[in-house]
Formats: sequence, C-alpha cells, structure tokens
Amino acid sequence: MRVDQHTISANGADLYCEVRGAGPTVLFISGATGDAGHFEHVADLLASEFTVVTYDRRGNSRSPRPMGWNSTSVAEQADDAAALLTVLGVAPAAVYGNSYGATIALDLLIRYPNLVRGAMLHEPPLPSVLEKPDEVQAAVGSVVQEGMTAGGPSKAVEHFMRFAAGDANWEGMKPSLRQRMSANGETLFGVEMGTFEPYRPDDATMAAIRVPTLVLVSEESASFFHAVASWLAGQLGVEVRHTPGTHLPQLDHPEELVSTIRPFLQDLP
Repeated sequence: MRVDQHTISANGADLYCEVRGAGPTVLFISGATGDAGHFEHVADLLASEFTVVTYDRRGNSRSPRPMGWNSTSVAEQADDAAALLTVLGVAPAAVYGNSYGATIALDLLIRYPNLVRGAMLHEPPLPSVLEKPDEVQAAVGSVVQEGMTAGGPSKAVEHFMRFAAGDANWEGMKPSLRQRMSANGETLFGVEMGTFEPYRPDDATMAAIRVPTLVLVSEESASFFHAVASWLAGQLGVEVRHTPGTHLPQLDHPEELVSTIRPFLQDLP
C-alpha cells in the first residue's frame, strides 16, 4: 500500500498527514493523542475505493507544537482540518471523527458545510449534554491523576487509554504508535483536556445541519457515550448505529468498522 506523507502548513500549524488510495476523499480525525496511526488499518482497508487522509493534530506526534501555542479550542481544531482539506485540494470530503475527533468533525460540518459531504461521528465526549456531567469528568480526572502520580504525563496517557479502550488495545498497538501517543501527554492534559468538553452547539444550529450524518457508538463503551449518542441522533433526526468493541473500534474491530461505514460512504453524492 502506497502512503504519501506530507507536512502541510495550515492555519498557522505544520500538520503531518498521510494520503492513501484514489477516489472520493475521506478524512479521519483522531481523538486523544491525535495521532494518524489510530486509523492506519482502517485507511488501508478503504484505500482501494477512496482517497483516505489521516493526520496528526497540531501539537501531537509528528505535527510540532506551534511557537507560543498553549491553548486550543474546538473551533481552532476544526479550522485546522478545513485548512488541511483546502491545501491538499481534496474537498469536499466525508469526515470520520472518533472521540475528541468527533467533536471536531461536528464543528467542521457546522461551520464548513461546503467542505463536508458527509460526517461519521463516533462517540464525541460531550458531557455538557448529560444530566450529571461532573460525575463523568470526575471519573476521568481520577484516572489521569493516578497516571500522573505513577509517572507523569506519559504514564497518564497509558492510564487514560487503558480506561477508555481497554488493556488489550493499549498492549496490542504497534510500539511506535504507543511511544508517540505517550509523548503527547503534555498536549493532551496541558492543552486539550478540559477545553473540548464544554462544547455544545445550540438546538437551532443542530437542527440546521443538512450534511448527511452517521452517529456511531460501540457496544462495549461506557454508558455515557450511549447517552451522548442518543442525544446527538435525536438532534440530527437519525438513528444510532452500533459498532462492536470499545471506544476505539478502529483498533480492535477495524474490518467491522469499515463494513459499517462503507455503505454510508458509497451512498454519499
């Protein structure tokens, strides 16, 4: 499988990206640790039919931290994705986002509908739509603090990923991916976490979305992800689709994930 690697200047950041295949474009946006490697297997499976773009989000892995960059927002991250699609000349694209990546993809389709021909949103962490958001955030915070105590930001990444997606996913990753992800702890915990969680588009904004959208949740994921998916699907007037596995189906069930999203991609105009 040929993989074209680029570093693109977009929206004031240098973004590392990989491009595979040919055909209509599909952009994948990673969640916590922001590494393109989350979707390597899925990208390979889709590249026979689509142009697949994956990238390291700003300040993560092979996308260096911009000078003086100490804070971010969902809007900035969506602006990065929009600029990447524009500079590469591959818009409009179908967009798949997982976790934080799904929050970013939602903002992208709201503010850049001309660049997005379809969206697949898998488990955006939107505690703002839950009845008891503080309980969820406290549970995550406890896991992160345990990791920080055990070994600082890199160890906290491991604790967080084991909590979110299970031991098998963490231990089954390529060592190179696991190493890059661990090195992203300072960005995840020092810049991103706590910034994305308050995001919540108002009802009128959600009702105005006309881009075809697929809402996804994994069978083994925590109950609050199912609650968020139900809210999101209700706002968009669609049904929730279930994927097997954990919060990271692209790692533990890539073939099944592709089987779920491929018909949606094929039906997009």
